Amino acid sequence: MGRPPYRRTALLAGLTAVSLSLTLCSCGPGGGSAGAGALPSAVESPKLTAVDINPHDRAELRQGGTLRVAIPQYSSQWSPIQTDGGESSTIAVSKPLLPTFFRSDAAGTQTPNPAYLLDAHAEQRDGRQVVVWTLNPKARWSDGTPITWRDLEANWRALNGKDPAYRAASSTGFEQVSAVERGKDDHQAVMTFERPYSEWQSMFNGAANAPLLPASKVATPELFNTSYLDAIPVTAGPFKVERMDRTAQTVTLVADPAWWGDKPLLDRIVFRAMVPNTMAAAFNKGELDLFNNGPDVAGYQLIRGTQGAAVRRAGGPDFRQFTLNSRSPALTDPAVRQALFQAINRDAITRSDLAGLDWPTVTLNNHLLVANQNAYRDNSLGLSRYDPAEAVRKLDAAGWKLDGDVRRKDGKELNLRMVIPAGVTQAQNEAAVTTGMLKEVGIKVTTVTASPNEFFDKYVNKRDFDIAAYSLLGTPFPASGNRTNFATNGGTNHSQAGSPAVDSAFDRAAASTDAAATFEAINQADGELWKVAGMLPLYQRPQLFGARADLANIGAQGLSDIVWENVGYQK
Repeated sequence: MGRPPYRRTALLAGLTAVSLSLTLCSCGPGGGSAGAGALPSAVESPKLTAVDINPHDRAELRQGGTLRVAIPQYSSQWSPIQTDGGESSTIAVSKPLLPTFFRSDAAGTQTPNPAYLLDAHAEQRDGRQVVVWTLNPKARWSDGTPITWRDLEANWRALNGKDPAYRAASSTGFEQVSAVERGKDDHQAVMTFERPYSEWQSMFNGAANAPLLPASKVATPELFNTSYLDAIPVTAGPFKVERMDRTAQTVTLVADPAWWGDKPLLDRIVFRAMVPNTMAAAFNKGELDLFNNGPDVAGYQLIRGTQGAAVRRAGGPDFRQFTLNSRSPALTDPAVRQALFQAINRDAITRSDLAGLDWPTVTLNNHLLVANQNAYRDNSLGLSRYDPAEAVRKLDAAGWKLDGDVRRKDGKELNLRMVIPAGVTQAQNEAAVTTGMLKEVGIKVTTVTASPNEFFDKYVNKRDFDIAAYSLLGTPFPASGNRTNFATNGGTNHSQAGSPAVDSAFDRAAASTDAAATFEAINQADGELWKVAGMLPLYQRPQLFGARADLANIGAQGLSDIVWENVGYQK
């Protein structure tokens, strides 16, 4: 990932994208998890493929063809750097369209993408870190405007956090920059940092879900927040938008003849929004070429039974979790949120959910690292352990006393709204199971079923829930990628829980140039996240895709990103 001393150790991951299509099945009784400080045993540690994309050289693939891809929602915000655009459908559609300055391989190593970036390096000037970005002068926006240093400057001003009117998904890294100036010409930008930032390669990086957007569309808060609302007006990738059809729930992209890089092999990409539990059937009928199945056992069996299909599977940095809204009246006390952690039998959920997938049934006891990563450890101080008796003690101490079957405080029931997406059978089962588990300790759960298009837009993004169940999808950047989900004022911190100790640990991780120190800071941050109890990790989520067998260079990416111009069908 770039030049020393800013190289990151492989298989670190941050989490910035979200997906509603990954949900849980009903589960029975079960035990707890490893104690605090425990590492996964050699038997339990997942042995997972790093990447599974059917790799082929361009010469082995045919020119032309259409790729039909399922996405879980038709978004309203199509800018992935705006806070409401940080979900998986927006991110998936934007990646063939917007500049990414780096390419990420299966180990998370970053190399410059020559279509946009001729060189980028960090150096010291007057005791400060400076990054010099040298842009490809051939690179242009779809409106004909050259991509210049002014685009980098405008993105920095929008994302540096100084003006809250810019509703940024993340300000991580950008808030540490003091200036972005013109270099030797318009195609060079000089970025000066107030303090060291080791993960500077996450900036303007599609693998980090942070592509560059045009200055013309982000220069003011109004432009930043609304330019990509129900529209994708300007692009700069190997593909461009042909049609957006909310009625048909499709976004159709075509190869852009003005693209200056390698010619795309595909003629067209059609992204189709579908209810997640209908994707596998559509794939089986030949209506899709690629879809993200996740931990859906029925879907997995359909893929395996589909003629001319392949299962693409890899172990990525993605995980399944419950988010607890710390601003909900009943959940403002961290002790109450911790009680919920201990009243939910994660081991039983995990074993039931992953049964039949040939996937390790290991609960995840870390918010920031998955079990097959370096330095993974349990920092939960027992909060990851299923312990309903301790949950009862915490609830009693917090003043929520059992009155009949339900706890009450100040005359109010402890009744939590659990929001799930419609059309996802596993989510419905999960809500039922969680309801039963929490009932055992006197907590009532009311399930709210949201349409897939409203799950994030209406509920999660607006923090209108007590418990929300979805997955976080990883990036190769552990500190910067995670910070926005967990920092006190993180743009996608939907739990709204945090602490100065959490923020400080992330800052140490981002500033460190030593891998051991970085890992230690990440684990310190994780320990503090268990205390604030805003998000309950469940398990490492399978990257499991259904794909046409002759589809090449795409699938279960792990930490790598898709090189869209190289995606195609075998001859």
